Amino acid sequence: MTMHEAASPATTGRVPAPKPPSYGLRYGALFGPVVFGVTAAGVALPDVASALDASPTATGWVLTAHALALGVGTALFGRIADTRGVRATLLLGSLVLVAGAVVCLVAPSLGVLVAGRFVQAAGSGAMAACAMALTASVPPDRRARAFAGFGATMAVFSAGATLAGGVLTEWVTWRVALVLPALSLLVVPLCLAGAPARRNSGKGTGRAKGTDRGTDRAMDLPGAVLLTLTAMSFLVLIQSSALALSTPPVTVTAAVLLLSAAGLTWRIRVSETSFVPRALVADRVFLRAAVIGIGVYAGLFAALYAVPQLLVRDHGWSVLSVGLRLLPGAAVGAALSRVAGRLTAGDHGNRLLGAVSLAFAVALAGALTGSGALLLILGASLGFSAFSVTQVCTTALMSEHIEPARRGGAMGLLNLTFFVGGGVGSATAGALAKAMPLSTALGVVALFPLAAALVAFAPARRAGSRPPRSG
Repeated sequence: MTMHEAASPATTGRVPAPKPPSYGLRYGALFGPVVFGVTAAGVALPDVASALDASPTATGWVLTAHALALGVGTALFGRIADTRGVRATLLLGSLVLVAGAVVCLVAPSLGVLVAGRFVQAAGSGAMAACAMALTASVPPDRRARAFAGFGATMAVFSAGATLAGGVLTEWVTWRVALVLPALSLLVVPLCLAGAPARRNSGKGTGRAKGTDRGTDRAMDLPGAVLLTLTAMSFLVLIQSSALALSTPPVTVTAAVLLLSAAGLTWRIRVSETSFVPRALVADRVFLRAAVIGIGVYAGLFAALYAVPQLLVRDHGWSVLSVGLRLLPGAAVGAALSRVAGRLTAGDHGNRLLGAVSLAFAVALAGALTGSGALLLILGASLGFSAFSVTQVCTTALMSEHIEPARRGGAMGLLNLTFFVGGGVGSATAGALAKAMPLSTALGVVALFPLAAALVAFAPARRAGSRPPRSG
């Protein structure tokens, strides 16, 4: 029985699930504001530094804290969705998101603001995890339309993020720009209609029949802590140059990374209920999707870091002008996402994903020949398209490959790798920019989406591939 079948009035006594055309739009709108946490906030950083009397280096933690908590929060809340149900996860994540946003709105100092951003991003991770779990659980006969709407909605949010951040920072206040991820809360009531409360089923099996009914399996807290420490220390370490960290903190961070990664590896090997399932780590389909997503996200985050700077600094554009010129990318991304939603079966989705990723890589590589404004806009726009198509295709892939009882955790872990890849991309561009022009650094980063394109085009091995059932 699927989630939406389980949510019928006959079985729950509640309102019917949303009509098919609105599945993707609602779940996309739940996920969409998550991207504001990076792009819209990035526009506000100069005002943050001025208002809180902080250095540009110190204000970089506003973005770093968000990236850390968003990736880890997506993985943690994805597993909570498996164990406690999507409905409970949405409600808990909403409370966390509200708490973080309130702290950001009243923070008197940079330290308090960074703490608020961390909490807010964890709540955004819950929204992302639930949006993917709900989209993946749409009945197969309606899935294509849902994926199309999901990807198209996310493309609009991605392309409009810079403009939204610029408008609010310039005309309202930077504090509002930093809490834009809280817009997900407006869609939560609509999504709750399709997320029934957790109910146990199958006594003694420890597994429910529906994705969001949850399981009776306890969460592996030691494994979750080790994964959190590994991801956080890795992201801080790769951004140590941009954050201007001194040698002692870098040394401590490197030690934490080595120890936590070793502990996590040991946990995966010896525990059948590890937070990171052993079967998932060895699953070819999951690893293939992870490599593609890492490449695309690395290119996108690098473009979001470099393109606005190049257009404002080298071409004299205002932030509002940059945002307006990125809007056409939303239309392209929306159209491609609708196509992707209908091509998820077989290899057609992979071919589209490979083609968009390759075009993205070529556009970024064009920065090696100069930083023409049109080429920069094209590169960023193709990045938005690649992002939305990647989410559509990988969500479709996981929805078919992973059993419902473990789907939330698997998709949360997959998106954790995506966000880590994004951090690697922006950190790489920032580090290279210290030794070469920023436009050249952006061209070098084109290797990331190029790798994603090559993996997407490569024939998938289906023989012996089974959905992971253990761990």
